[in-house]
Amino acid sequence: MSPVRHSQVSLLHIVDRSTHAWEAEASGMGRIFGSLAAGAAEPDPAELAAVSARQRHGGPDGHQVLRGPGWALGCDRLAVSDPRGGRQPYRLAHLPGVVAVLGGEIYNHAELRRELAARGHRFPDLCDGTLLPALYAEYGTGFARRLDGMFAVAVLDVRAAPRLVLAVDPMGGRPLHYHQGADGAFRFASEIPALLAFDGVRAAPRADSLDTVLALRTPISARTALEGISALPPGATAVVHPGRPAALRRRPPAPEDPERGRRSTADVLRREVRRLARADVPVCVLTSGGLASGLVTALAAEYAREAGAPAPHGFHLGYRGRWPGGEAAYARAVARHTRTVHHEVALDPAELGSLLTLTTRHLGQPDADPAALSTYALFRAVRRAGYSVALTGDGADELFGADARTRPAGTGPFTADWAAAYTDGLAAAPRLLREYLYTPDYRAFIEEEGSAADRVERELRSAGGDRLAAVAAFEGRWRLPSRHLRRLDHLGMASAVEARTPFCRPSVAAHARALPPRLLQDRRALAEAGRELLPKAVRRRPRQPFALPVTAMLAPGGPLLEPVRELLSAERLARAGQVRPDRVRTLLARQLERPSDRDALALWALATHELWTEVVRGMRVPADCAA
Repeated sequence: MSPVRHSQVSLLHIVDRSTHAWEAEASGMGRIFGSLAAGAAEPDPAELAAVSARQRHGGPDGHQVLRGPGWALGCDRLAVSDPRGGRQPYRLAHLPGVVAVLGGEIYNHAELRRELAARGHRFPDLCDGTLLPALYAEYGTGFARRLDGMFAVAVLDVRAAPRLVLAVDPMGGRPLHYHQGADGAFRFASEIPALLAFDGVRAAPRADSLDTVLALRTPISARTALEGISALPPGATAVVHPGRPAALRRRPPAPEDPERGRRSTADVLRREVRRLARADVPVCVLTSGGLASGLVTALAAEYAREAGAPAPHGFHLGYRGRWPGGEAAYARAVARHTRTVHHEVALDPAELGSLLTLTTRHLGQPDADPAALSTYALFRAVRRAGYSVALTGDGADELFGADARTRPAGTGPFTADWAAAYTDGLAAAPRLLREYLYTPDYRAFIEEEGSAADRVERELRSAGGDRLAAVAAFEGRWRLPSRHLRRLDHLGMASAVEARTPFCRPSVAAHARALPPRLLQDRRALAEAGRELLPKAVRRRPRQPFALPVTAMLAPGGPLLEPVRELLSAERLARAGQVRPDRVRTLLARQLERPSDRDALALWALATHELWTEVVRGMRVPADCAA
């Protein structure tokens, strides 16, 4: 096997874009936005320009807005395929009055185009989104049921009474946020900072947002951390008429694949990796050193060899200095075994303080997972190296995993409070620690309103007797899209990189749901899939999530200690009135004396929420959030 080829972040080179497109498939990734209101006044172009500017980092290759009486529709495009085609918003000459925008990709567009052409529709190019007006004309508000892809779509029909239809893919891989004002005006955008640039959308943090962050690390539902702003649920369609509340409905799942039971886990994943590896721009792989990312790396390399293409480039993030939990040796083992071109990105921990503010701005919602900073830094390095598409192993734990978080549902006594034990596994601060930190007024408020953790527990308990099935359904429906996929989308697109997740394809999720429980214990199905693809050391290593060593970095002399100490000053905390500054100070002192993962994560969650509150309140002043 060829040796691993390393390149530190300062030495990463711009690759030749002409040699890394394994197979052409037209599409136009990017960000979308728009509005619909009663009345004949056209939206203010300056306001629409401010909205576009807030998310242009995710669509630097083209900007276009159409507007008319009471409506607007716009797109900021990232051209990952067919760069010369696919001008958005999409319009067809024979369908005046139907306009569409697409963020994401439609994988079955060639099949749909043939079907629609047979019905008399004509298309000016081969871009996947070009067919959306015709598909809507044929199937109406149910058009999204025909789409296979990773997408957020908006179709505006002004042929009669205006109607706006929004849809997101079944796994929630491309988020869409919306706000409906008291006057009935409906506004939407791919990112919350862009939505806040609309007049009439307030930047008002919910009173329970801190409790949500401490209990779940980030909002895990369609309700965001901001008053009046919601996220379209995975697999949902919204139909909006001027001045009327949006009508939301979940689309039924796609029909089962009759061949699914005959395919192995490796074959199901292989099919999706090959599909997602196609683009007209360079495609790379994120190689953490774990089992899931290793499988994606191995299958991408296998496909490249069979296609006669150069070996894929893989990227791994580490930190300068000596820090616990490093996975570089495992990532190198994967690269050697799969014969990829391996890049190690060495992040200077001194940069983390500035990255925290950038990451917070791009996420739009509070997120207490320290991995967010690592994710931002890794995608930034990928883009600097000339890539705009990256394959990742995200989603494997939620679908194939059974880690410590889900064990209470599978192994605890039936009479035990397994739902509370599972929910505490999600927390940045366990329930008793939260109650210790809260002021009496805030504790009383949460007891009266109910905690986000309480809502999760009620949903789990109401699902019936199959506890593992209840947890799997919750993780797939809410935790995976709200936590992992939203982070990948926002922090990848912050650097104009499209993250593609083979594990988060509906076919892979359906395959995982059909596996016997024994194959989901300790990710046995994935280990078996990697038997011929990965070295034994990687297949058998304990699970280790992609993370930032926050405990060590909050220890005395650590690079994150001063930023966190500043964010948790007594003056700031007293101003908010939600936690007791003296008890936060005690928690910090305990962390400095006896560093622990629990205390470090709680402090990190408190600090990131405080920073988010300040950042989001400043978003009402138009500003460029791009880094």
